[in-house]
Amino acid sequence: MHGENPSKHHVSFVSAQYAFLDPRRVIAEDRSHSQEERRFYCIGRVGEGILTVRFTYRGNIIRIYGAGYWKKGRKIYEEENKIYG
Repeated sequence: MHGENPSKHHVSFVSAQYAFLDPRRVIAEDRSHSQEERRFYCIGRVGEGILTVRFTYRGNIIRIYGAGYWKKGRKIYEEENKIYG
């Protein structure tokens, strides 16, 4: 495991990759990020939860730099997929 994400959010980068496999995933740009590199969120179902993965593109490669089970990501996922509970 690389970086502090697994210890901070209890999500490994290996597990985070599965959010991209959800056919109902939501991809959104992180417009609050002020650096030159464009950053994005992938919000998708992994197991029983909705996982938010922060990532960027480096050439043709997706570079994950953070992931967690966040309420805001779950809300966006449910709104985009018309899920109400």
